[in-house]
Amino acid sequence: MPVSTLDANLAVALDALLTEQSVTRAAARLQTSPAAMSRTLARLRRVLQDPLLVRAGQAMVPTPRAEALREEAAAVVRRLETLLAPGGGIDPAALRRTFTVQTSDLLGAALAPGLLELARREAPGVSLRVLAEEWEAGPALREGRVDLEIGAIDHVDPETRVEDLVELRMMAGVRAGHPLDGETLTAGGLAAAEHVAVSRKGRFTGPLDAALAEHGLDRRVSVVLPAHLAAMALAAAGDVVCLVPAERPGEPPSPLAAAARGMGLRLLDIPLPLPPLVIGMAWHPRHTADGGHQWLRGAVRRVLRP
Repeated sequence: MPVSTLDANLAVALDALLTEQSVTRAAARLQTSPAAMSRTLARLRRVLQDPLLVRAGQAMVPTPRAEALREEAAAVVRRLETLLAPGGGIDPAALRRTFTVQTSDLLGAALAPGLLELARREAPGVSLRVLAEEWEAGPALREGRVDLEIGAIDHVDPETRVEDLVELRMMAGVRAGHPLDGETLTAGGLAAAEHVAVSRKGRFTGPLDAALAEHGLDRRVSVVLPAHLAAMALAAAGDVVCLVPAERPGEPPSPLAAAARGMGLRLLDIPLPLPPLVIGMAWHPRHTADGGHQWLRGAVRRVLRP
């Protein structure tokens, strides 16, 4: 039989007929009519050049060729069921995969402990590779170099799927004993302090500068660093102010602020209307229905939404 004319339904019908040894019961099993099953049996007889089932009184019995085909037909149907089964029902414990996540140093530090704990408990065969934000997300996701990008998603290709995860506010981080520590922070006091900024592109200004400018103020940024953790370490060791993403009032503590608090930084409310920081994740649509990727996205949600 030419490959171009193969019909997987014939394998399913053959398995039902050889198992039930009855056209009527096979039809009921496949939820079709006895007449339709009789036509399928006739087609199978032509294709295989064997009667397959023959009358023996009131029953039907398999031919030797049918007996020889019985186990193989059942195995083919099982393989077809596995091949065509939806991907979302995968058992995380059976996963043996390495996922590559692109994110900032701060988000990597915030995510890693929670993701590792979930992996140990639910998917011990999963490994994580966390990359710095070195590639544009769209091409890296499309080309398969990155499974998931997590952060402030603002540069994606049209087909990229994006999901917002959590909305944070920016707070001012200072060391214990800093001149601003213990004081009610004012716009003037914030502007007068020395600052460290974070920018992968080396920029000295950002939303805080725009908010200060509305009050006729500007600040002095003495150093720009490419990573949040380095900026926090500098603030913890000296009299500079760094910006720290943290939970909004009344919400559970965010893991993104845990590193700052762990370094002993005091987080102060900024008395200016700054835009919220929205953390999201982006992935290529080919992974949307993949069971392993669904587990990964669910794990990220659980870590960032305590």
